[in-house]
This record gives sequence, C-alpha cells and structure tokens, in this order.
Amino acid sequence: MIYTDPHLVRTLQVILEFLGTFAFAISGIRHAAQKRFDWFGGYVCGFAVAIGGGTIRDTMLGVRPFWMANIMYVLCTGLALFLVILSRRWIQRLSNAWFVFDTLGLALFTIAGIQKTIALGHPFWVAVIMGCITGVAGGVIRDVLLNNIPVIFHKEIYAVASVGGGLIYWALFSLGLPLPVTVIVTFLAICLIRFIAVGYHISLPTLHDEDEKK
Repeated sequence: MIYTDPHLVRTLQVILEFLGTFAFAISGIRHAAQKRFDWFGGYVCGFAVAIGGGTIRDTMLGVRPFWMANIMYVLCTGLALFLVILSRRWIQRLSNAWFVFDTLGLALFTIAGIQKTIALGHPFWVAVIMGCITGVAGGVIRDVLLNNIPVIFHKEIYAVASVGGGLIYWALFSLGLPLPVTVIVTFLAICLIRFIAVGYHISLPTLHDEDEKK
C-alpha cells in the first residue's frame, strides 16, 4: 500500500523534520555545554546534529538536502540555543534531559527518513536503512565534534532502536493502517525501546581483541 494523500504525507514530513531538528539541536547544544563550548560552538554542534543525518540521506537519495529548502531549520536551531541558554539551570537539574531530547530526535528523524525514501519510490529495505542513517548520523557527527566515541558503536541500544522502529513501520505500512497511526506507533516504539534499554542497561555484546586475553 502507498499512502495516496500527498498533502498529508508532506505535512507529516515537515512536522517530523521540524520537531526532530529542534529535539536534536537541544541535544547537541546540551552536550556542547558539558564540554564548555561557547555560544557559537554550541550552535554549530546543535545544527550539525540536527541536519547531519538528513543531509547524508538526501545526498545518497540524490535530492536537495531538506534544510536548504527552508530557513526555518536554521532558525529552529537558534531557538533551541536560546532556550538552552535561558533554561540552563533548570535543564542542569534534569540529568536525563539530553537523553530524552536525543531519543525524541532519533524517533522523529527515523520516521522522516523512512517516509521520504518511500515517497521517492525506493524499496522498503532501503527506507529502513535511510531511516536509520537519518536518525543516527547526526549523533555520530556530534560525538566526533565533541571528541567522544559515537554512542552507536558502544554502550547503548541506539541504532538498533532505529532499525527496530523501521521494521515496525514496515509491518504497519504493509497492514494498510492509516499513516498517522503508523507514525505514532512507530514513534512510541522507538522511544520505548530506548527507554527500556537504557533503564535496564541492555546493550549488545562487545567485541574483544584476542590480545586482551594474553
């Protein structure tokens, strides 16, 4: 089944991308604050996180990066920086605030990546991969800028949550459920996977160098 209402699909796509941009920007700026970046550095980090995954996705799909079509994505990151500066003391009391915004951004951008890929006529397995790239690549860029090991390579269930959400979207899509229902259920599923994994310290097995055993 292909969703046939282009206006609904486009509207949901824009909403997901704006909300995802805002959530990821706050996450990136919060991480930058922990590294004592200045305001400009915080903005750059937040913007890189917010648009990184979508830019890689759109480049691979051969279309103009989404944020180049509307200056509001740039301004959205500025708003996120402004809010973090104003509410820094309140946010500092919420030790998991960055995690919540990061999870929201992951879920929103995963869905946005899947929908855009499907709309361009690619098969669903490509859509799941592009959804994952959209959701996690910004976090990789953030961690590189902050000189940290990317979260997706260790410690937490992150990319797996994105892929799992993509497969759930695929299943709901195949069942012919309404688009809003598919989006909401997938969003909640990705968030739930992340919250459970972190709350119960669930992670994938790690690789070990044979030299470590000697």
